Amino acid sequence: MVSNEEIVEIKKKLEEHEKRISRLESSFQAEPGAVKKKVSIKEFMISKKPNNDVQKTLGIGYYLERYENFSSFNTKDLERNFRAAKEKVPKNAADKVQVNMRKGHMMEAEEKKDNLKAWVLTNSGEEHVENGFIKEK
Repeated sequence: MVSNEEIVEIKKKLEEHEKRISRLESSFQAEPGAVKKKVSIKEFMISKKPNNDVQKTLGIGYYLERYENFSSFNTKDLERNFRAAKEKVPKNAADKVQVNMRKGHMMEAEEKKDNLKAWVLTNSGEEHVENGFIKEK
């Protein structure tokens, strides 16, 4: 025979299970959030329409910082992403970075990355990409 204490304990466990089941069911009934697909480097470059290798280099740097969360990037990162974007890799990506640095769109990072010189975009470089490479006034 089951004692009253055991019955009370069984009821208590059942109530706990009912609450857990109810919480789980309500989470399944909630509207799913919109699934946001990650933008590929190729899609990004097509959308920004850079005109030359200097702009492409800046665009790839922007993509790496914004979409891939890179704190800085080096020539290997740039070259790898030129390929991923199905763009011809410039003979010397570092030269394209230097042009962007002279324009004030990039600057050298504080620390090297993989023992290579690394760079980051400046605010004006970010704005230049965001504005579709439209020449500043």
